[in-house]
Amino acid sequence: MSGPLKLFLVAGEPSGDRLGAALMAGLKTLAPEAGFAGVGGPLMQAEGLESLFPMEELSVMGIAEVLPKYLHLKGRIRETAAAVLASGAQALVTIDSPDFCLRVAAIVRAARPEVRTIHYVAPSVWAWRPGRAAKMARVIDHVLALLPFEPPYMTAAGMTCDFVGHPVVAEPLAAPDEKALFQGEGPLLLALPGSRKGEVMRLAPIFGEVVGQLRARHPDLRVALPTVRGVAGLVRDMTAGWSVKPEIIEEPGQKRGAFAAADVALAASGTVSLELAANGCPMVIAYDMHPLTLWLMRRAALIETVTLVNLVSETRVVPEFIGPDCRPDRIVPALEAVLADPGAQEAAMTVTMQRLGQGGDPPGLRAARSVLAALDRR
Repeated sequence: MSGPLKLFLVAGEPSGDRLGAALMAGLKTLAPEAGFAGVGGPLMQAEGLESLFPMEELSVMGIAEVLPKYLHLKGRIRETAAAVLASGAQALVTIDSPDFCLRVAAIVRAARPEVRTIHYVAPSVWAWRPGRAAKMARVIDHVLALLPFEPPYMTAAGMTCDFVGHPVVAEPLAAPDEKALFQGEGPLLLALPGSRKGEVMRLAPIFGEVVGQLRARHPDLRVALPTVRGVAGLVRDMTAGWSVKPEIIEEPGQKRGAFAAADVALAASGTVSLELAANGCPMVIAYDMHPLTLWLMRRAALIETVTLVNLVSETRVVPEFIGPDCRPDRIVPALEAVLADPGAQEAAMTVTMQRLGQGGDPPGLRAARSVLAALDRR
C-alpha cells in the first residue's frame, strides 16, 4: 500500500481511549508519517487526534440509558461513517463499543469495500453468544485480541486476528512510597464492588455484611475501597453504615498503593481480577445481578467460570460466588481461606500475566505492528 498512511479511529469508552492512545503511540514509532482522524477521548487527543465530537456522548450502557439517546446516537453513527468516507483513510480502526462501532463499519463497508476495517478487542464469543463473531466478520477484516485464546474464534469466523497483549501488563505498579501509605497493623482488605451504579447498589450491602463478619474474626481488619469518579458519591453513601469504615480512594497513585499492599481482595467480576493479578493480590470474586439477567446469561453461557485469571491460567484457583451464591455466609469462609494461604493463587496469577504479554513489547506497539501488517505496510 503506497502513499501516506491515514487511519480513522473510533473509541467510545475511557478504556477504549487508553487502547487507542497506546496504539497511536505505537504507530507513530513504527510509521512516523501516519495521520489520524476520528473520535476519541483526552488520551487519544494528547496523541494528536482531533475528535469529531466528544467521546463521552457514546459512553452509555444499558437499555434504559440508551433509549432516550437512540436517535442522537443513530445520527452520530451516520455522521461518523460519512467522516470516515470523506477522510480518505485507508483503514477504519474501531475500538471496543461494538454497538456503535460495528454499525459505523457496516456503512463504510457498504459504501467503500476497499477501506480496511480493524476492530480492537475481540468479542467474548468464548463465553456467550458465539454467533457474534460471524456477524462481525461481515464488516470487519482484522481483529486485535487482548486474550491469548481468542484468535482461533475470530479466524474460524473468517477474519484475521492477532493477540497483541492485554493493556494491564503495561500499567505502572506502585512505587515504594505509594505502597507504604497502606502498610500497617492488621490485614488489609480491598473491597471492589464495581465501577457502575447498578453494580455498586447491588453489591455494596453484601460486601458490607462480609466486612462486618470478617472484622468479628479479625478485629484489626482494615478496608480500602478504590473507586472511580462517576460512582464515588454513591460509594460513600452505600458504605456509610458499614461496621468498618473503608478508606475510599480515587487518586491513581493511592489506588496503585492499595493494590500493592492489600492482603486479599473481594471484587466484582470483570477485568479488575487482572489488575489484582498484576499486583500479586489474591482475590475472591463475587457478583450479583437481576435474576432474569442471570437466568438468560446462564442459559447462553459456554464457560463455567467468569474470572479471567481462572480462564487465562486454565485453573480454578480463584473462588467465585455468582448470583444466588453471592452471600456473606459463603464469601467469608473463602476470604478466610485466602488469608490463611495467601500463596495459593500466586502461580496462577504469574502465568496469567505471562500469557497476557508481560515482559514482551508493550501492547500498543504490538497492536501497531499488527495494524501495519494487516495493511501490508511492514
